[in-house]
Formats: sequence, C-alpha cells, structure tokens
Amino acid sequence: MNIGEIARRAGVSRSTVSYALSGKRAVSDLTRRRILRVIEEAGYRPNASARALAEGRTRTIALVIPPAGSQLTPIQLGFVASVVTAAGRHELDVLLSPSGGEHDRSFERIVTGRRVDGVILMEVRLHDARAARLRESAMPFVAIGHTADAGISSWVDLDYEGLVANCVHHLADLGHRTIALVNRPEEFLNLGYGPARRALDGFTAAAAARGLAATAVCCADEAMAGETCMQDLLTARPDLTGLVTVNEAALPGVERALRRLGRAVPSRFSVTGVVGRHWAEEFHPPLTAADVPVAEMADRAVDLLAEHISAPAEAARHVLLSPPISLRATTAPAG
Repeated sequence: MNIGEIARRAGVSRSTVSYALSGKRAVSDLTRRRILRVIEEAGYRPNASARALAEGRTRTIALVIPPAGSQLTPIQLGFVASVVTAAGRHELDVLLSPSGGEHDRSFERIVTGRRVDGVILMEVRLHDARAARLRESAMPFVAIGHTADAGISSWVDLDYEGLVANCVHHLADLGHRTIALVNRPEEFLNLGYGPARRALDGFTAAAAARGLAATAVCCADEAMAGETCMQDLLTARPDLTGLVTVNEAALPGVERALRRLGRAVPSRFSVTGVVGRHWAEEFHPPLTAADVPVAEMADRAVDLLAEHISAPAEAARHVLLSPPISLRATTAPAG
C-alpha cells in the first residue's frame, strides 16, 4: 500500500496524509485518527524514500574526506567506515565527497545542490575555508577537529595537545631526558592542520616544563619514510632514549630502524604516542599509546549532526575526547 491508497481509503488528499505523517502542517485530530486507523489496519510502513519526501529531507549526509593528501590513512578509513555504521542507526545514507584542489567543485555541489541534509567535515584546518563556506550556507555540519574560532560551530576532536603532553610526561617520569617527536608531514603543519600543530605545541610545552632535551621532526605518512626518519634522528641525536609519535603510518618503518640499529624496545629505547589501536597492537612489542577512539568520534559526530538537522537553531556543541594512555610494552625506565 502506498500513500495514494491510504488517502483514497481515508477520504483525504495525498498531501493531507503526508502532513499527518510528518507533522509539517496541522491536521485535525479527527482526520489524523482516521488516517492512522487506515495505516494500522493495512500494516503500512513507509519506506525511507517516502519518509524523506514527507519530511522534506534527503535522509542523506555528506562525509567530506580530507584535502590534505591523496591517500586516506588507516585511521581515516576506519573513521569513514564508522560514520557509515553510525549513520545507518539513524537511517541515514552517506555520500562521500572529496575536497581540495580540483575537488572544490564537488564540495560546492554538496553545499549548493541540497543533495544532503548535513555534512561531516573531516581533517579540519585551523583556518578552513570549507567550514566558513558551510557556515555561510547555513548547512548543518559537524567538524572533525576545530578551527581557530572554535566556538562558532559544532565539532568533535581529539585532545592532541594534551595527549602528546601526557606521553612526554610519561617518558619523563621514567627518567628519559632526551626525546623526540615524529609528527605528520611538513605540509600538514604549513597548511595549519590541527592535529599536527597541536601535537607539536603539546610536545614543546611539556618538554620545556620537564626540562627535557627535545627534537621534533615531520615525517611522511608511510613506513619507508618512518624508517629513514628514525635513522636520521638517531644519527643526529645518538643520545635519544625516547620517542613520541602521532604518525601511525610511519610506525612499521620506525620499528624496522630501531631493530636494525640495535635499539631494543623498551630496554634501550622507549616509544609511545597517539595512534589507532590496531597500529599500537601491531607494533612489536605492543605500543604504549593513547588509542584514537575512532568509533566513538564517528558516533558522536553523527549524533551531533542528526540533532542539528532536526533542530538547526540549537547552539553549537563541542566534544573533546582525551583517552588514557594504554600501558603496553614499549616504555621502560631510561637505562
């Protein structure tokens, strides 16, 4: 049975049935009860398309994927999958849309075409034109990460500054005095990519507070780069005893370099950082780290976006996650 048949049996117009289902316009109690009685007797369940039409919505959200690189990292891929799962619980479909460079037209179509009800914006920069464009268009959106003017839109973020600082303090508490940070690629810092910038800020401030000799380097998101980076670090600073990283893709190379150079972990070298749990558990031995809560970030983002779609006038909300360091097997007292 479709809406037309319900309208015929209830003796009303199709639009009246639609209004009764969506609540968009007032329908008399008598008429509403008659329509609901017909629906109950027929066992009618509107499909997603019918509900969307009745609500004046697409029941689709856009997930705008990163502009900072051409290849998604494992954490980013995990986030995409988790958003799709979370959206399904809200009966929402997900449209993936790239942004940046030649993809800007695709992003603009998302904004102006009204093909979606809202947007989740990944990998936000401190000064992000995409966020400004979404605010200008009044499109409901939730950012993953936050811009410099953090208070004016909703976001979900990881406390990279605080978490990296916690890693530094953990190493300092174990007696390490000379440490390094392996950050994300240099172009990310130059673009104002929030996690890379905040990781550096947290590392620098915590090392200074503890009086540590600290070196920070950038590294491409790949294992080979991680191996080269670790070798260069130990060549320049053979006195290094501890490492903090937020670059999970570089970890296999970091591991290979330490093994090849005879820096046994953790007896001769300690490693910690902020990475996805999968990467932490794949490291040998398993990595002591603050695990990035990918699924929780996706769940909170989709929940926030669903709320904003239903109530666009609601105030912006902010979620800052700070998971504890999971003590595994890669840190030990400095020798």
